[in-house]
Amino acid sequence: MGGRGLSSTQRTDPPYRAIAEEIRHRITTGELQPGDRVPSVRRITQRWGVAIATATRVIATLRDEGLVETKVGSGTVVSTPGDREASEIPAAPPAPRAARTPHDAMNRRHILRAAIAIADVEGLDAVTMRRLAAHLGVGPMSLYRHVANKDELLTQMADEVFGEANLPEPGPHGWRAKLELIARLHWQLCRRHMWLPGAVSFTRPLLVPNMMAHTEWTLRALDGLGLPIVTRFREALTLHALVATLALSLAEEAEAERNTGVTLDRWRAMQRTPTAELRSGGRFPLLAAVPEDTVADLDGLLEYSLARHLDGFAALVTERRTDHDAANN
Repeated sequence: MGGRGLSSTQRTDPPYRAIAEEIRHRITTGELQPGDRVPSVRRITQRWGVAIATATRVIATLRDEGLVETKVGSGTVVSTPGDREASEIPAAPPAPRAARTPHDAMNRRHILRAAIAIADVEGLDAVTMRRLAAHLGVGPMSLYRHVANKDELLTQMADEVFGEANLPEPGPHGWRAKLELIARLHWQLCRRHMWLPGAVSFTRPLLVPNMMAHTEWTLRALDGLGLPIVTRFREALTLHALVATLALSLAEEAEAERNTGVTLDRWRAMQRTPTAELRSGGRFPLLAAVPEDTVADLDGLLEYSLARHLDGFAALVTERRTDHDAANN
């Protein structure tokens, strides 16, 4: 497989930082006064020619630094000096968490959905307690009534997302149809929330109800095959790993777009000439025969990988049945 080399669009200093620095300079020199509107996401994309994700990250950076704030009816404006100083005061250790009431549980879900919305647009790195508090219009300390720290926040975000999928009971007929269904459901979740694979660990699994329900459903899909529980559990992990590995490419592309300001379509257009030269040189005739859109078709790659994996698992199931029948004869 080809390596991931540095392209001309990958810079040491990401564009969002340079743009943020330019706006920051306008604020610190007084060109933009407290209450003045700063360039909107749309204006940033138009003026600097970057992707929406990059422009969004510019605003998030300035907001995290306490330089700007979002006001209803005014958009994003320069914050007052007092607000900036308050934002720079280190947060005190979280207070002991009280038992949650039904009202607290509703607020907790509201917090999770807000954090998920930030991660969907700006990536996991953008999800901080301060950033989330600013998004919700509350003080950072108020969040600690619902989540102990960022690690717990990410865990609960992942569990909330897995709860979006509808797991049918009993599901389609046959183990293969069931495994295809759960794999495609996970793929849909990863496409909707590209940060999700980065929040799930295989070595330190998240013991949360919605994710555990997905694993339990997958284990039940393999009932009646005569497979030991360890084999069934490994299959559940392998199936998720197959989806997550491909989904990481989605997340990497979203991050590259945020960091470089270059959309995938624009990057491909920039690579078209050197790629054509390599394909037409005669050195790589087999690669030259591959349609150009094959690499970009991650949905097609998922279906191919899933089918080939399940073909192999079907061979294991057949082998176990053959050994079982032979032992009983």
